[in-house]
Amino acid sequence: MVDVETVEHDVLVIGAGGAGLRAAIEAAGSGISVGLVCKSLLGKAHTVMAEGGMAAAMANVDERDSWKTHFADTMRGGYYLNNWRMAQIHAQQAPDRVRELEAWGAVFDRTAAGKIMQRNFGGHAHPRLAHVGDRTGLEMIRTLQDHGVHQGIDVHMEFTITCLLKDGDRIAGAFGYSRELGKFILFKAKAVVMATGGIGRAYKITSNSWEYTGDGQTIAYDVGADLIDMEFVQFHPTGMVWPPSVKGILVTEGVRGEGGILKNSNGERFMFGDIPDNYKSSTADTPQEGWRYVTKTDKDARRPPELLTRDHVARCIRREVREGRGSPHGGVFLDIAWIKEKIQNSEEHIKKKLPSMYHQFKELAGIDITKEPMEVGPTTHYTMGGIRVDGETQMTAVPGLFAAGECAAGLHGANRLGGNSLSDLVVFGKLAGEYAAAFAKEHGSVSVNDDDVNQAGKDALAPLDSSSATEAGGAYQVQYDLQDLMQEKVGIVRIEEELLEAIDSIKELKKRAATVSAPGNRQYNPGWHTAIDLRNLLTVSEAVARSATMRKESRGAHTREDFPDKDDSYSEFNHVVRKGPDGEMLVIREAISELPPELIQIIEDHK
Repeated sequence: MVDVETVEHDVLVIGAGGAGLRAAIEAAGSGISVGLVCKSLLGKAHTVMAEGGMAAAMANVDERDSWKTHFADTMRGGYYLNNWRMAQIHAQQAPDRVRELEAWGAVFDRTAAGKIMQRNFGGHAHPRLAHVGDRTGLEMIRTLQDHGVHQGIDVHMEFTITCLLKDGDRIAGAFGYSRELGKFILFKAKAVVMATGGIGRAYKITSNSWEYTGDGQTIAYDVGADLIDMEFVQFHPTGMVWPPSVKGILVTEGVRGEGGILKNSNGERFMFGDIPDNYKSSTADTPQEGWRYVTKTDKDARRPPELLTRDHVARCIRREVREGRGSPHGGVFLDIAWIKEKIQNSEEHIKKKLPSMYHQFKELAGIDITKEPMEVGPTTHYTMGGIRVDGETQMTAVPGLFAAGECAAGLHGANRLGGNSLSDLVVFGKLAGEYAAAFAKEHGSVSVNDDDVNQAGKDALAPLDSSSATEAGGAYQVQYDLQDLMQEKVGIVRIEEELLEAIDSIKELKKRAATVSAPGNRQYNPGWHTAIDLRNLLTVSEAVARSATMRKESRGAHTREDFPDKDDSYSEFNHVVRKGPDGEMLVIREAISELPPELIQIIEDHK
């Protein structure tokens, strides 16, 4: 028998970012026992890195904005593969969640009239992003933590969850260990909310923090939850490319929202030459007349081509680099300093609007962005795919298991619009917490099988067992090899041959991962942590590669060089990843539910 401490809660929330905190607050507000588990320290969640703002149709800057326009933009940006009910709920409820954060103490930037300020962002027809300079995610986490601390939530910091446990068909809790001391812990719970974030650490160049190893997706998949849309991985167009130590760190879209422009090594503003037809207008400005153009969706508002959707901008940057027009370190130039031609006191304006970016480049790259351009390039940023949930309740296929935030899927379809992520966290975090609490109240206590607990302990200890672990010190090398593989063969542009090679290589990496050794004991052993993370990384990587192989077209964040065009026959279904009866990974196609006529009309009215 493994030595395990047992802790019981009505609802257990795994992940303490925006979605996890909002879920915990909502569940605790119903008067039940709530536990919150975070892999790092409270306050260190990756949400703090979200900079540009949270999208909500508040119409504070442009009175024509509405939830209907926001819904239509989200569906169009997702190429209509979205869960339409989630897109509708998100657009309708996001303004209330912003106002709620304000009531809880969030300090947003303000218009001259004293309303919450909103800025332009890629793919949005109107200025829609409520923001706090370029530190919006940090302010969200601060506000949620300050509010949540009064709700009686039990916080368990620096714990890794290795698996979920079931009582029959329903969820019964989770098994994990203290990252500091290596002690095992069993969390018994009537309902569990997964809010563990994304999968970015499967790639070599990423804006994601070290926690993003696909934990939630994998352990939910292992107990019977479906994954969906895993082929859609968003590569943010602008990450730092120099110096090498910071390659991939995010450069917020807010730089472009505030007027930043993209240029190649020839000094050309290359985005003007590649505006998709659905964003052009017969009344558009010529490039020679200035820095903006008119979209079909908004005939009166002028917006820069740099604020096209992220997938499109990332591909354009990749093209410039591959065709020899890149910057010295393999990116392109992002210039915000040029606005001195348009704005008085531009240096102070940039420092006020983009304080984090100013300090980030000043400290890490020795560049003053108020005077010179930045070098930027695409970086793995976000996954639209994840755990499939019910659009109303956020419950998965496993009774009592819920998911919210980036580890869940459905809202964004084939591509996420900038700013939709932060509002996604609080809209669906609230719903997940609400329905998890209701489930816990309606269902009785759970029991956990001792054999399942013992097996979970043995699996976790395997890398420390020298008799079964033969690849000494290999956990880091396996992860490096996986990251290189995913970056090169399952990256921004994909082809059939390389995807199939990646699937075969992942099989071999799985064999190596099963025999890695983590010398030492359970206390303060990062090699052991990495060995445990490997299984999750390999599972989500295989899901991405297999789903990408199945989608023989280019759509949103998924680009196939061998199938460069969008195929309308792929508009009718999603790819669902499911664990087969023998443990094999299955990818199946399931039809997308039809849009109600009234929502079809909204999309038509807002083209």
